[in-house]
Amino acid sequence: MCGIVGYIGNKKAVPVLINGLLSLEYRGYDSAGIAVLENNEIVVMKDKGRVANLQNMDEINNLNSSIGIAHTRWATHGKPSKENAHPHTDNSEQFVVVHNGIIENYNELREFLTKKGYKFLSQTDTEVIPNLIHYYYTNGIDDDDKFLRAVKSAVDDLKGSYAIEVISKLHPDRIIVVRKDSPLVIGKGNKENFIASDIPAILSHTKDFYLLDDYEYAVIFKDSIKFFDNTLIEHSKAIKNIEWDATSAEKNGFEDYMLKEIYEQPNAIRETVGSRFSLGEKCSFDDIDISKEYLSNIDKIWIIACGTAMHAGLVGKNAIEKLCRIPTEVDIASEFRYRDPIVNEKTLCIYISQSGETADTIAALKLAKSKGAKTLAVSNVIGSSITREADYTIYTHAGPEIAVASTKAYTSQVVLMVILAMYFAEILETCDEKTICELKSDILDLPTKIETVLDSMEKLEKFEKKVYTEHDMYFLGRGIDYDVALEGSLKLKEISYIHSEAYAAGELKHGPIALIENGVTVIGILTDPDLTLKSISNIQEVVTRGAKTLIITNQNLGNVTFDYVINLPETNSLISPILSVVPLQLFAYYIAKNKGLDVDKPRNLAKSVTVE
Repeated sequence: MCGIVGYIGNKKAVPVLINGLLSLEYRGYDSAGIAVLENNEIVVMKDKGRVANLQNMDEINNLNSSIGIAHTRWATHGKPSKENAHPHTDNSEQFVVVHNGIIENYNELREFLTKKGYKFLSQTDTEVIPNLIHYYYTNGIDDDDKFLRAVKSAVDDLKGSYAIEVISKLHPDRIIVVRKDSPLVIGKGNKENFIASDIPAILSHTKDFYLLDDYEYAVIFKDSIKFFDNTLIEHSKAIKNIEWDATSAEKNGFEDYMLKEIYEQPNAIRETVGSRFSLGEKCSFDDIDISKEYLSNIDKIWIIACGTAMHAGLVGKNAIEKLCRIPTEVDIASEFRYRDPIVNEKTLCIYISQSGETADTIAALKLAKSKGAKTLAVSNVIGSSITREADYTIYTHAGPEIAVASTKAYTSQVVLMVILAMYFAEILETCDEKTICELKSDILDLPTKIETVLDSMEKLEKFEKKVYTEHDMYFLGRGIDYDVALEGSLKLKEISYIHSEAYAAGELKHGPIALIENGVTVIGILTDPDLTLKSISNIQEVVTRGAKTLIITNQNLGNVTFDYVINLPETNSLISPILSVVPLQLFAYYIAKNKGLDVDKPRNLAKSVTVE
């Protein structure tokens, strides 16, 4: 889950590398470092902590090299420290490497290299890579391809996941990169080239990108790039133009990326809806071609994802089952792959991943394909790993999401899943036209209604000021509101570090009510008219036991009194999570700010989980 950057060209590399790392800090921020070739010697500078620690080193501004690689770390092997920070060199300091991923057999490789006389200075798995390269280089045939062949021989020994950048003082005109199961993109400039884990890190320099495939190598010069397959046969590669606006990855006057991204949700939904439907017209997905015959013959849909994306999948399940009448299950990707799921050619598997690089989700997709299932990816990143593995792909258009805690990606995923459910229902003719038309109308109204919610959060801020020092909170909901309670609870945990739990409100009497005592905070979500009266009864049970209550609702609560009530615009219950989650996002944000925490980079978390 680390971030890597590289540059080769005619200008100073350090500013490009540092700015790239700052853009990638959401991928990890335990330590950071750079390596450049200065006067034909490798110079490594690194430190524990944020990229700012590296940026503030006096000597770093004296480096004039025009080639370099850089890394910001989310620690896996070895504690966060200067010694364990990347880049790592071989013993002779002829090769230097940055790496995102996990080398699963590093102990075995370390033992092999130790017997060959190599010494190790860190506890990381990565340090075996430059030493392996050195080993194969010194024992290889001496010709123009010696460097590339040494890198490949080293990579052939690796088991696990990796995106690797290598430079050498023996070949100062090039950077060699390779990837497997970890993201890596190459940006093409004018007599300069850029490398990064994610597109936004180098989007200000170019909009032309090469998206590296698994086991694919690139040898990058300042004015050319050569691509090689896993047998080192050279091949050509198509370039992709990415139309994201670079300023969308900046704060644009907001104090934090998370707050900016919360306020970007109306536009993110407008972009995601796009031209996929209009009133009076059927839904359209140019990206997929699924027939009525195929949908009629499948006996189950699986929705598989992790974290917030899984919560979006729960809302998608509700929409698919109600509109299409197809049995649908939602599972956590890391659990799905290890329990021998019942999947076959009559199963459609849908995978949701904002980054498209979530390791467990990609592995679960590969498993389903091996069992004969059709696979459909839902992602925000064009050309990401999951989109290249899946049979079909549909994209949200949320734009770059930088804050670790997902907000606009979640609401965009939810709206896209509901549109997909309508698309299936129209193909199957399982839902009457009036119901679909009314749902479409409500979806088109969502951006304006979110703006209304964002403009009326005074009560929420007052309530937050009364509870931000607490250690435990509980979220309650029934039906689709329980799905939102799960997401609200996760947001609070992620950025405020307050312990919170979400419960289906009807389950209170089956155990959780034992946790309710005087002064405990309970947040209730009530948006389903069929379940409102039952939910009110459940929440009154915690009120009688002294709980403080915040209610998020678009229903008439009658004469019942709660401490604070946030009123939402009415909408179809299938898409109510898109409105009800907004106050919960802001609730978590306000609490984290009041506690003085870094809302964009919460401790121990990274944006894209590219390792198991």
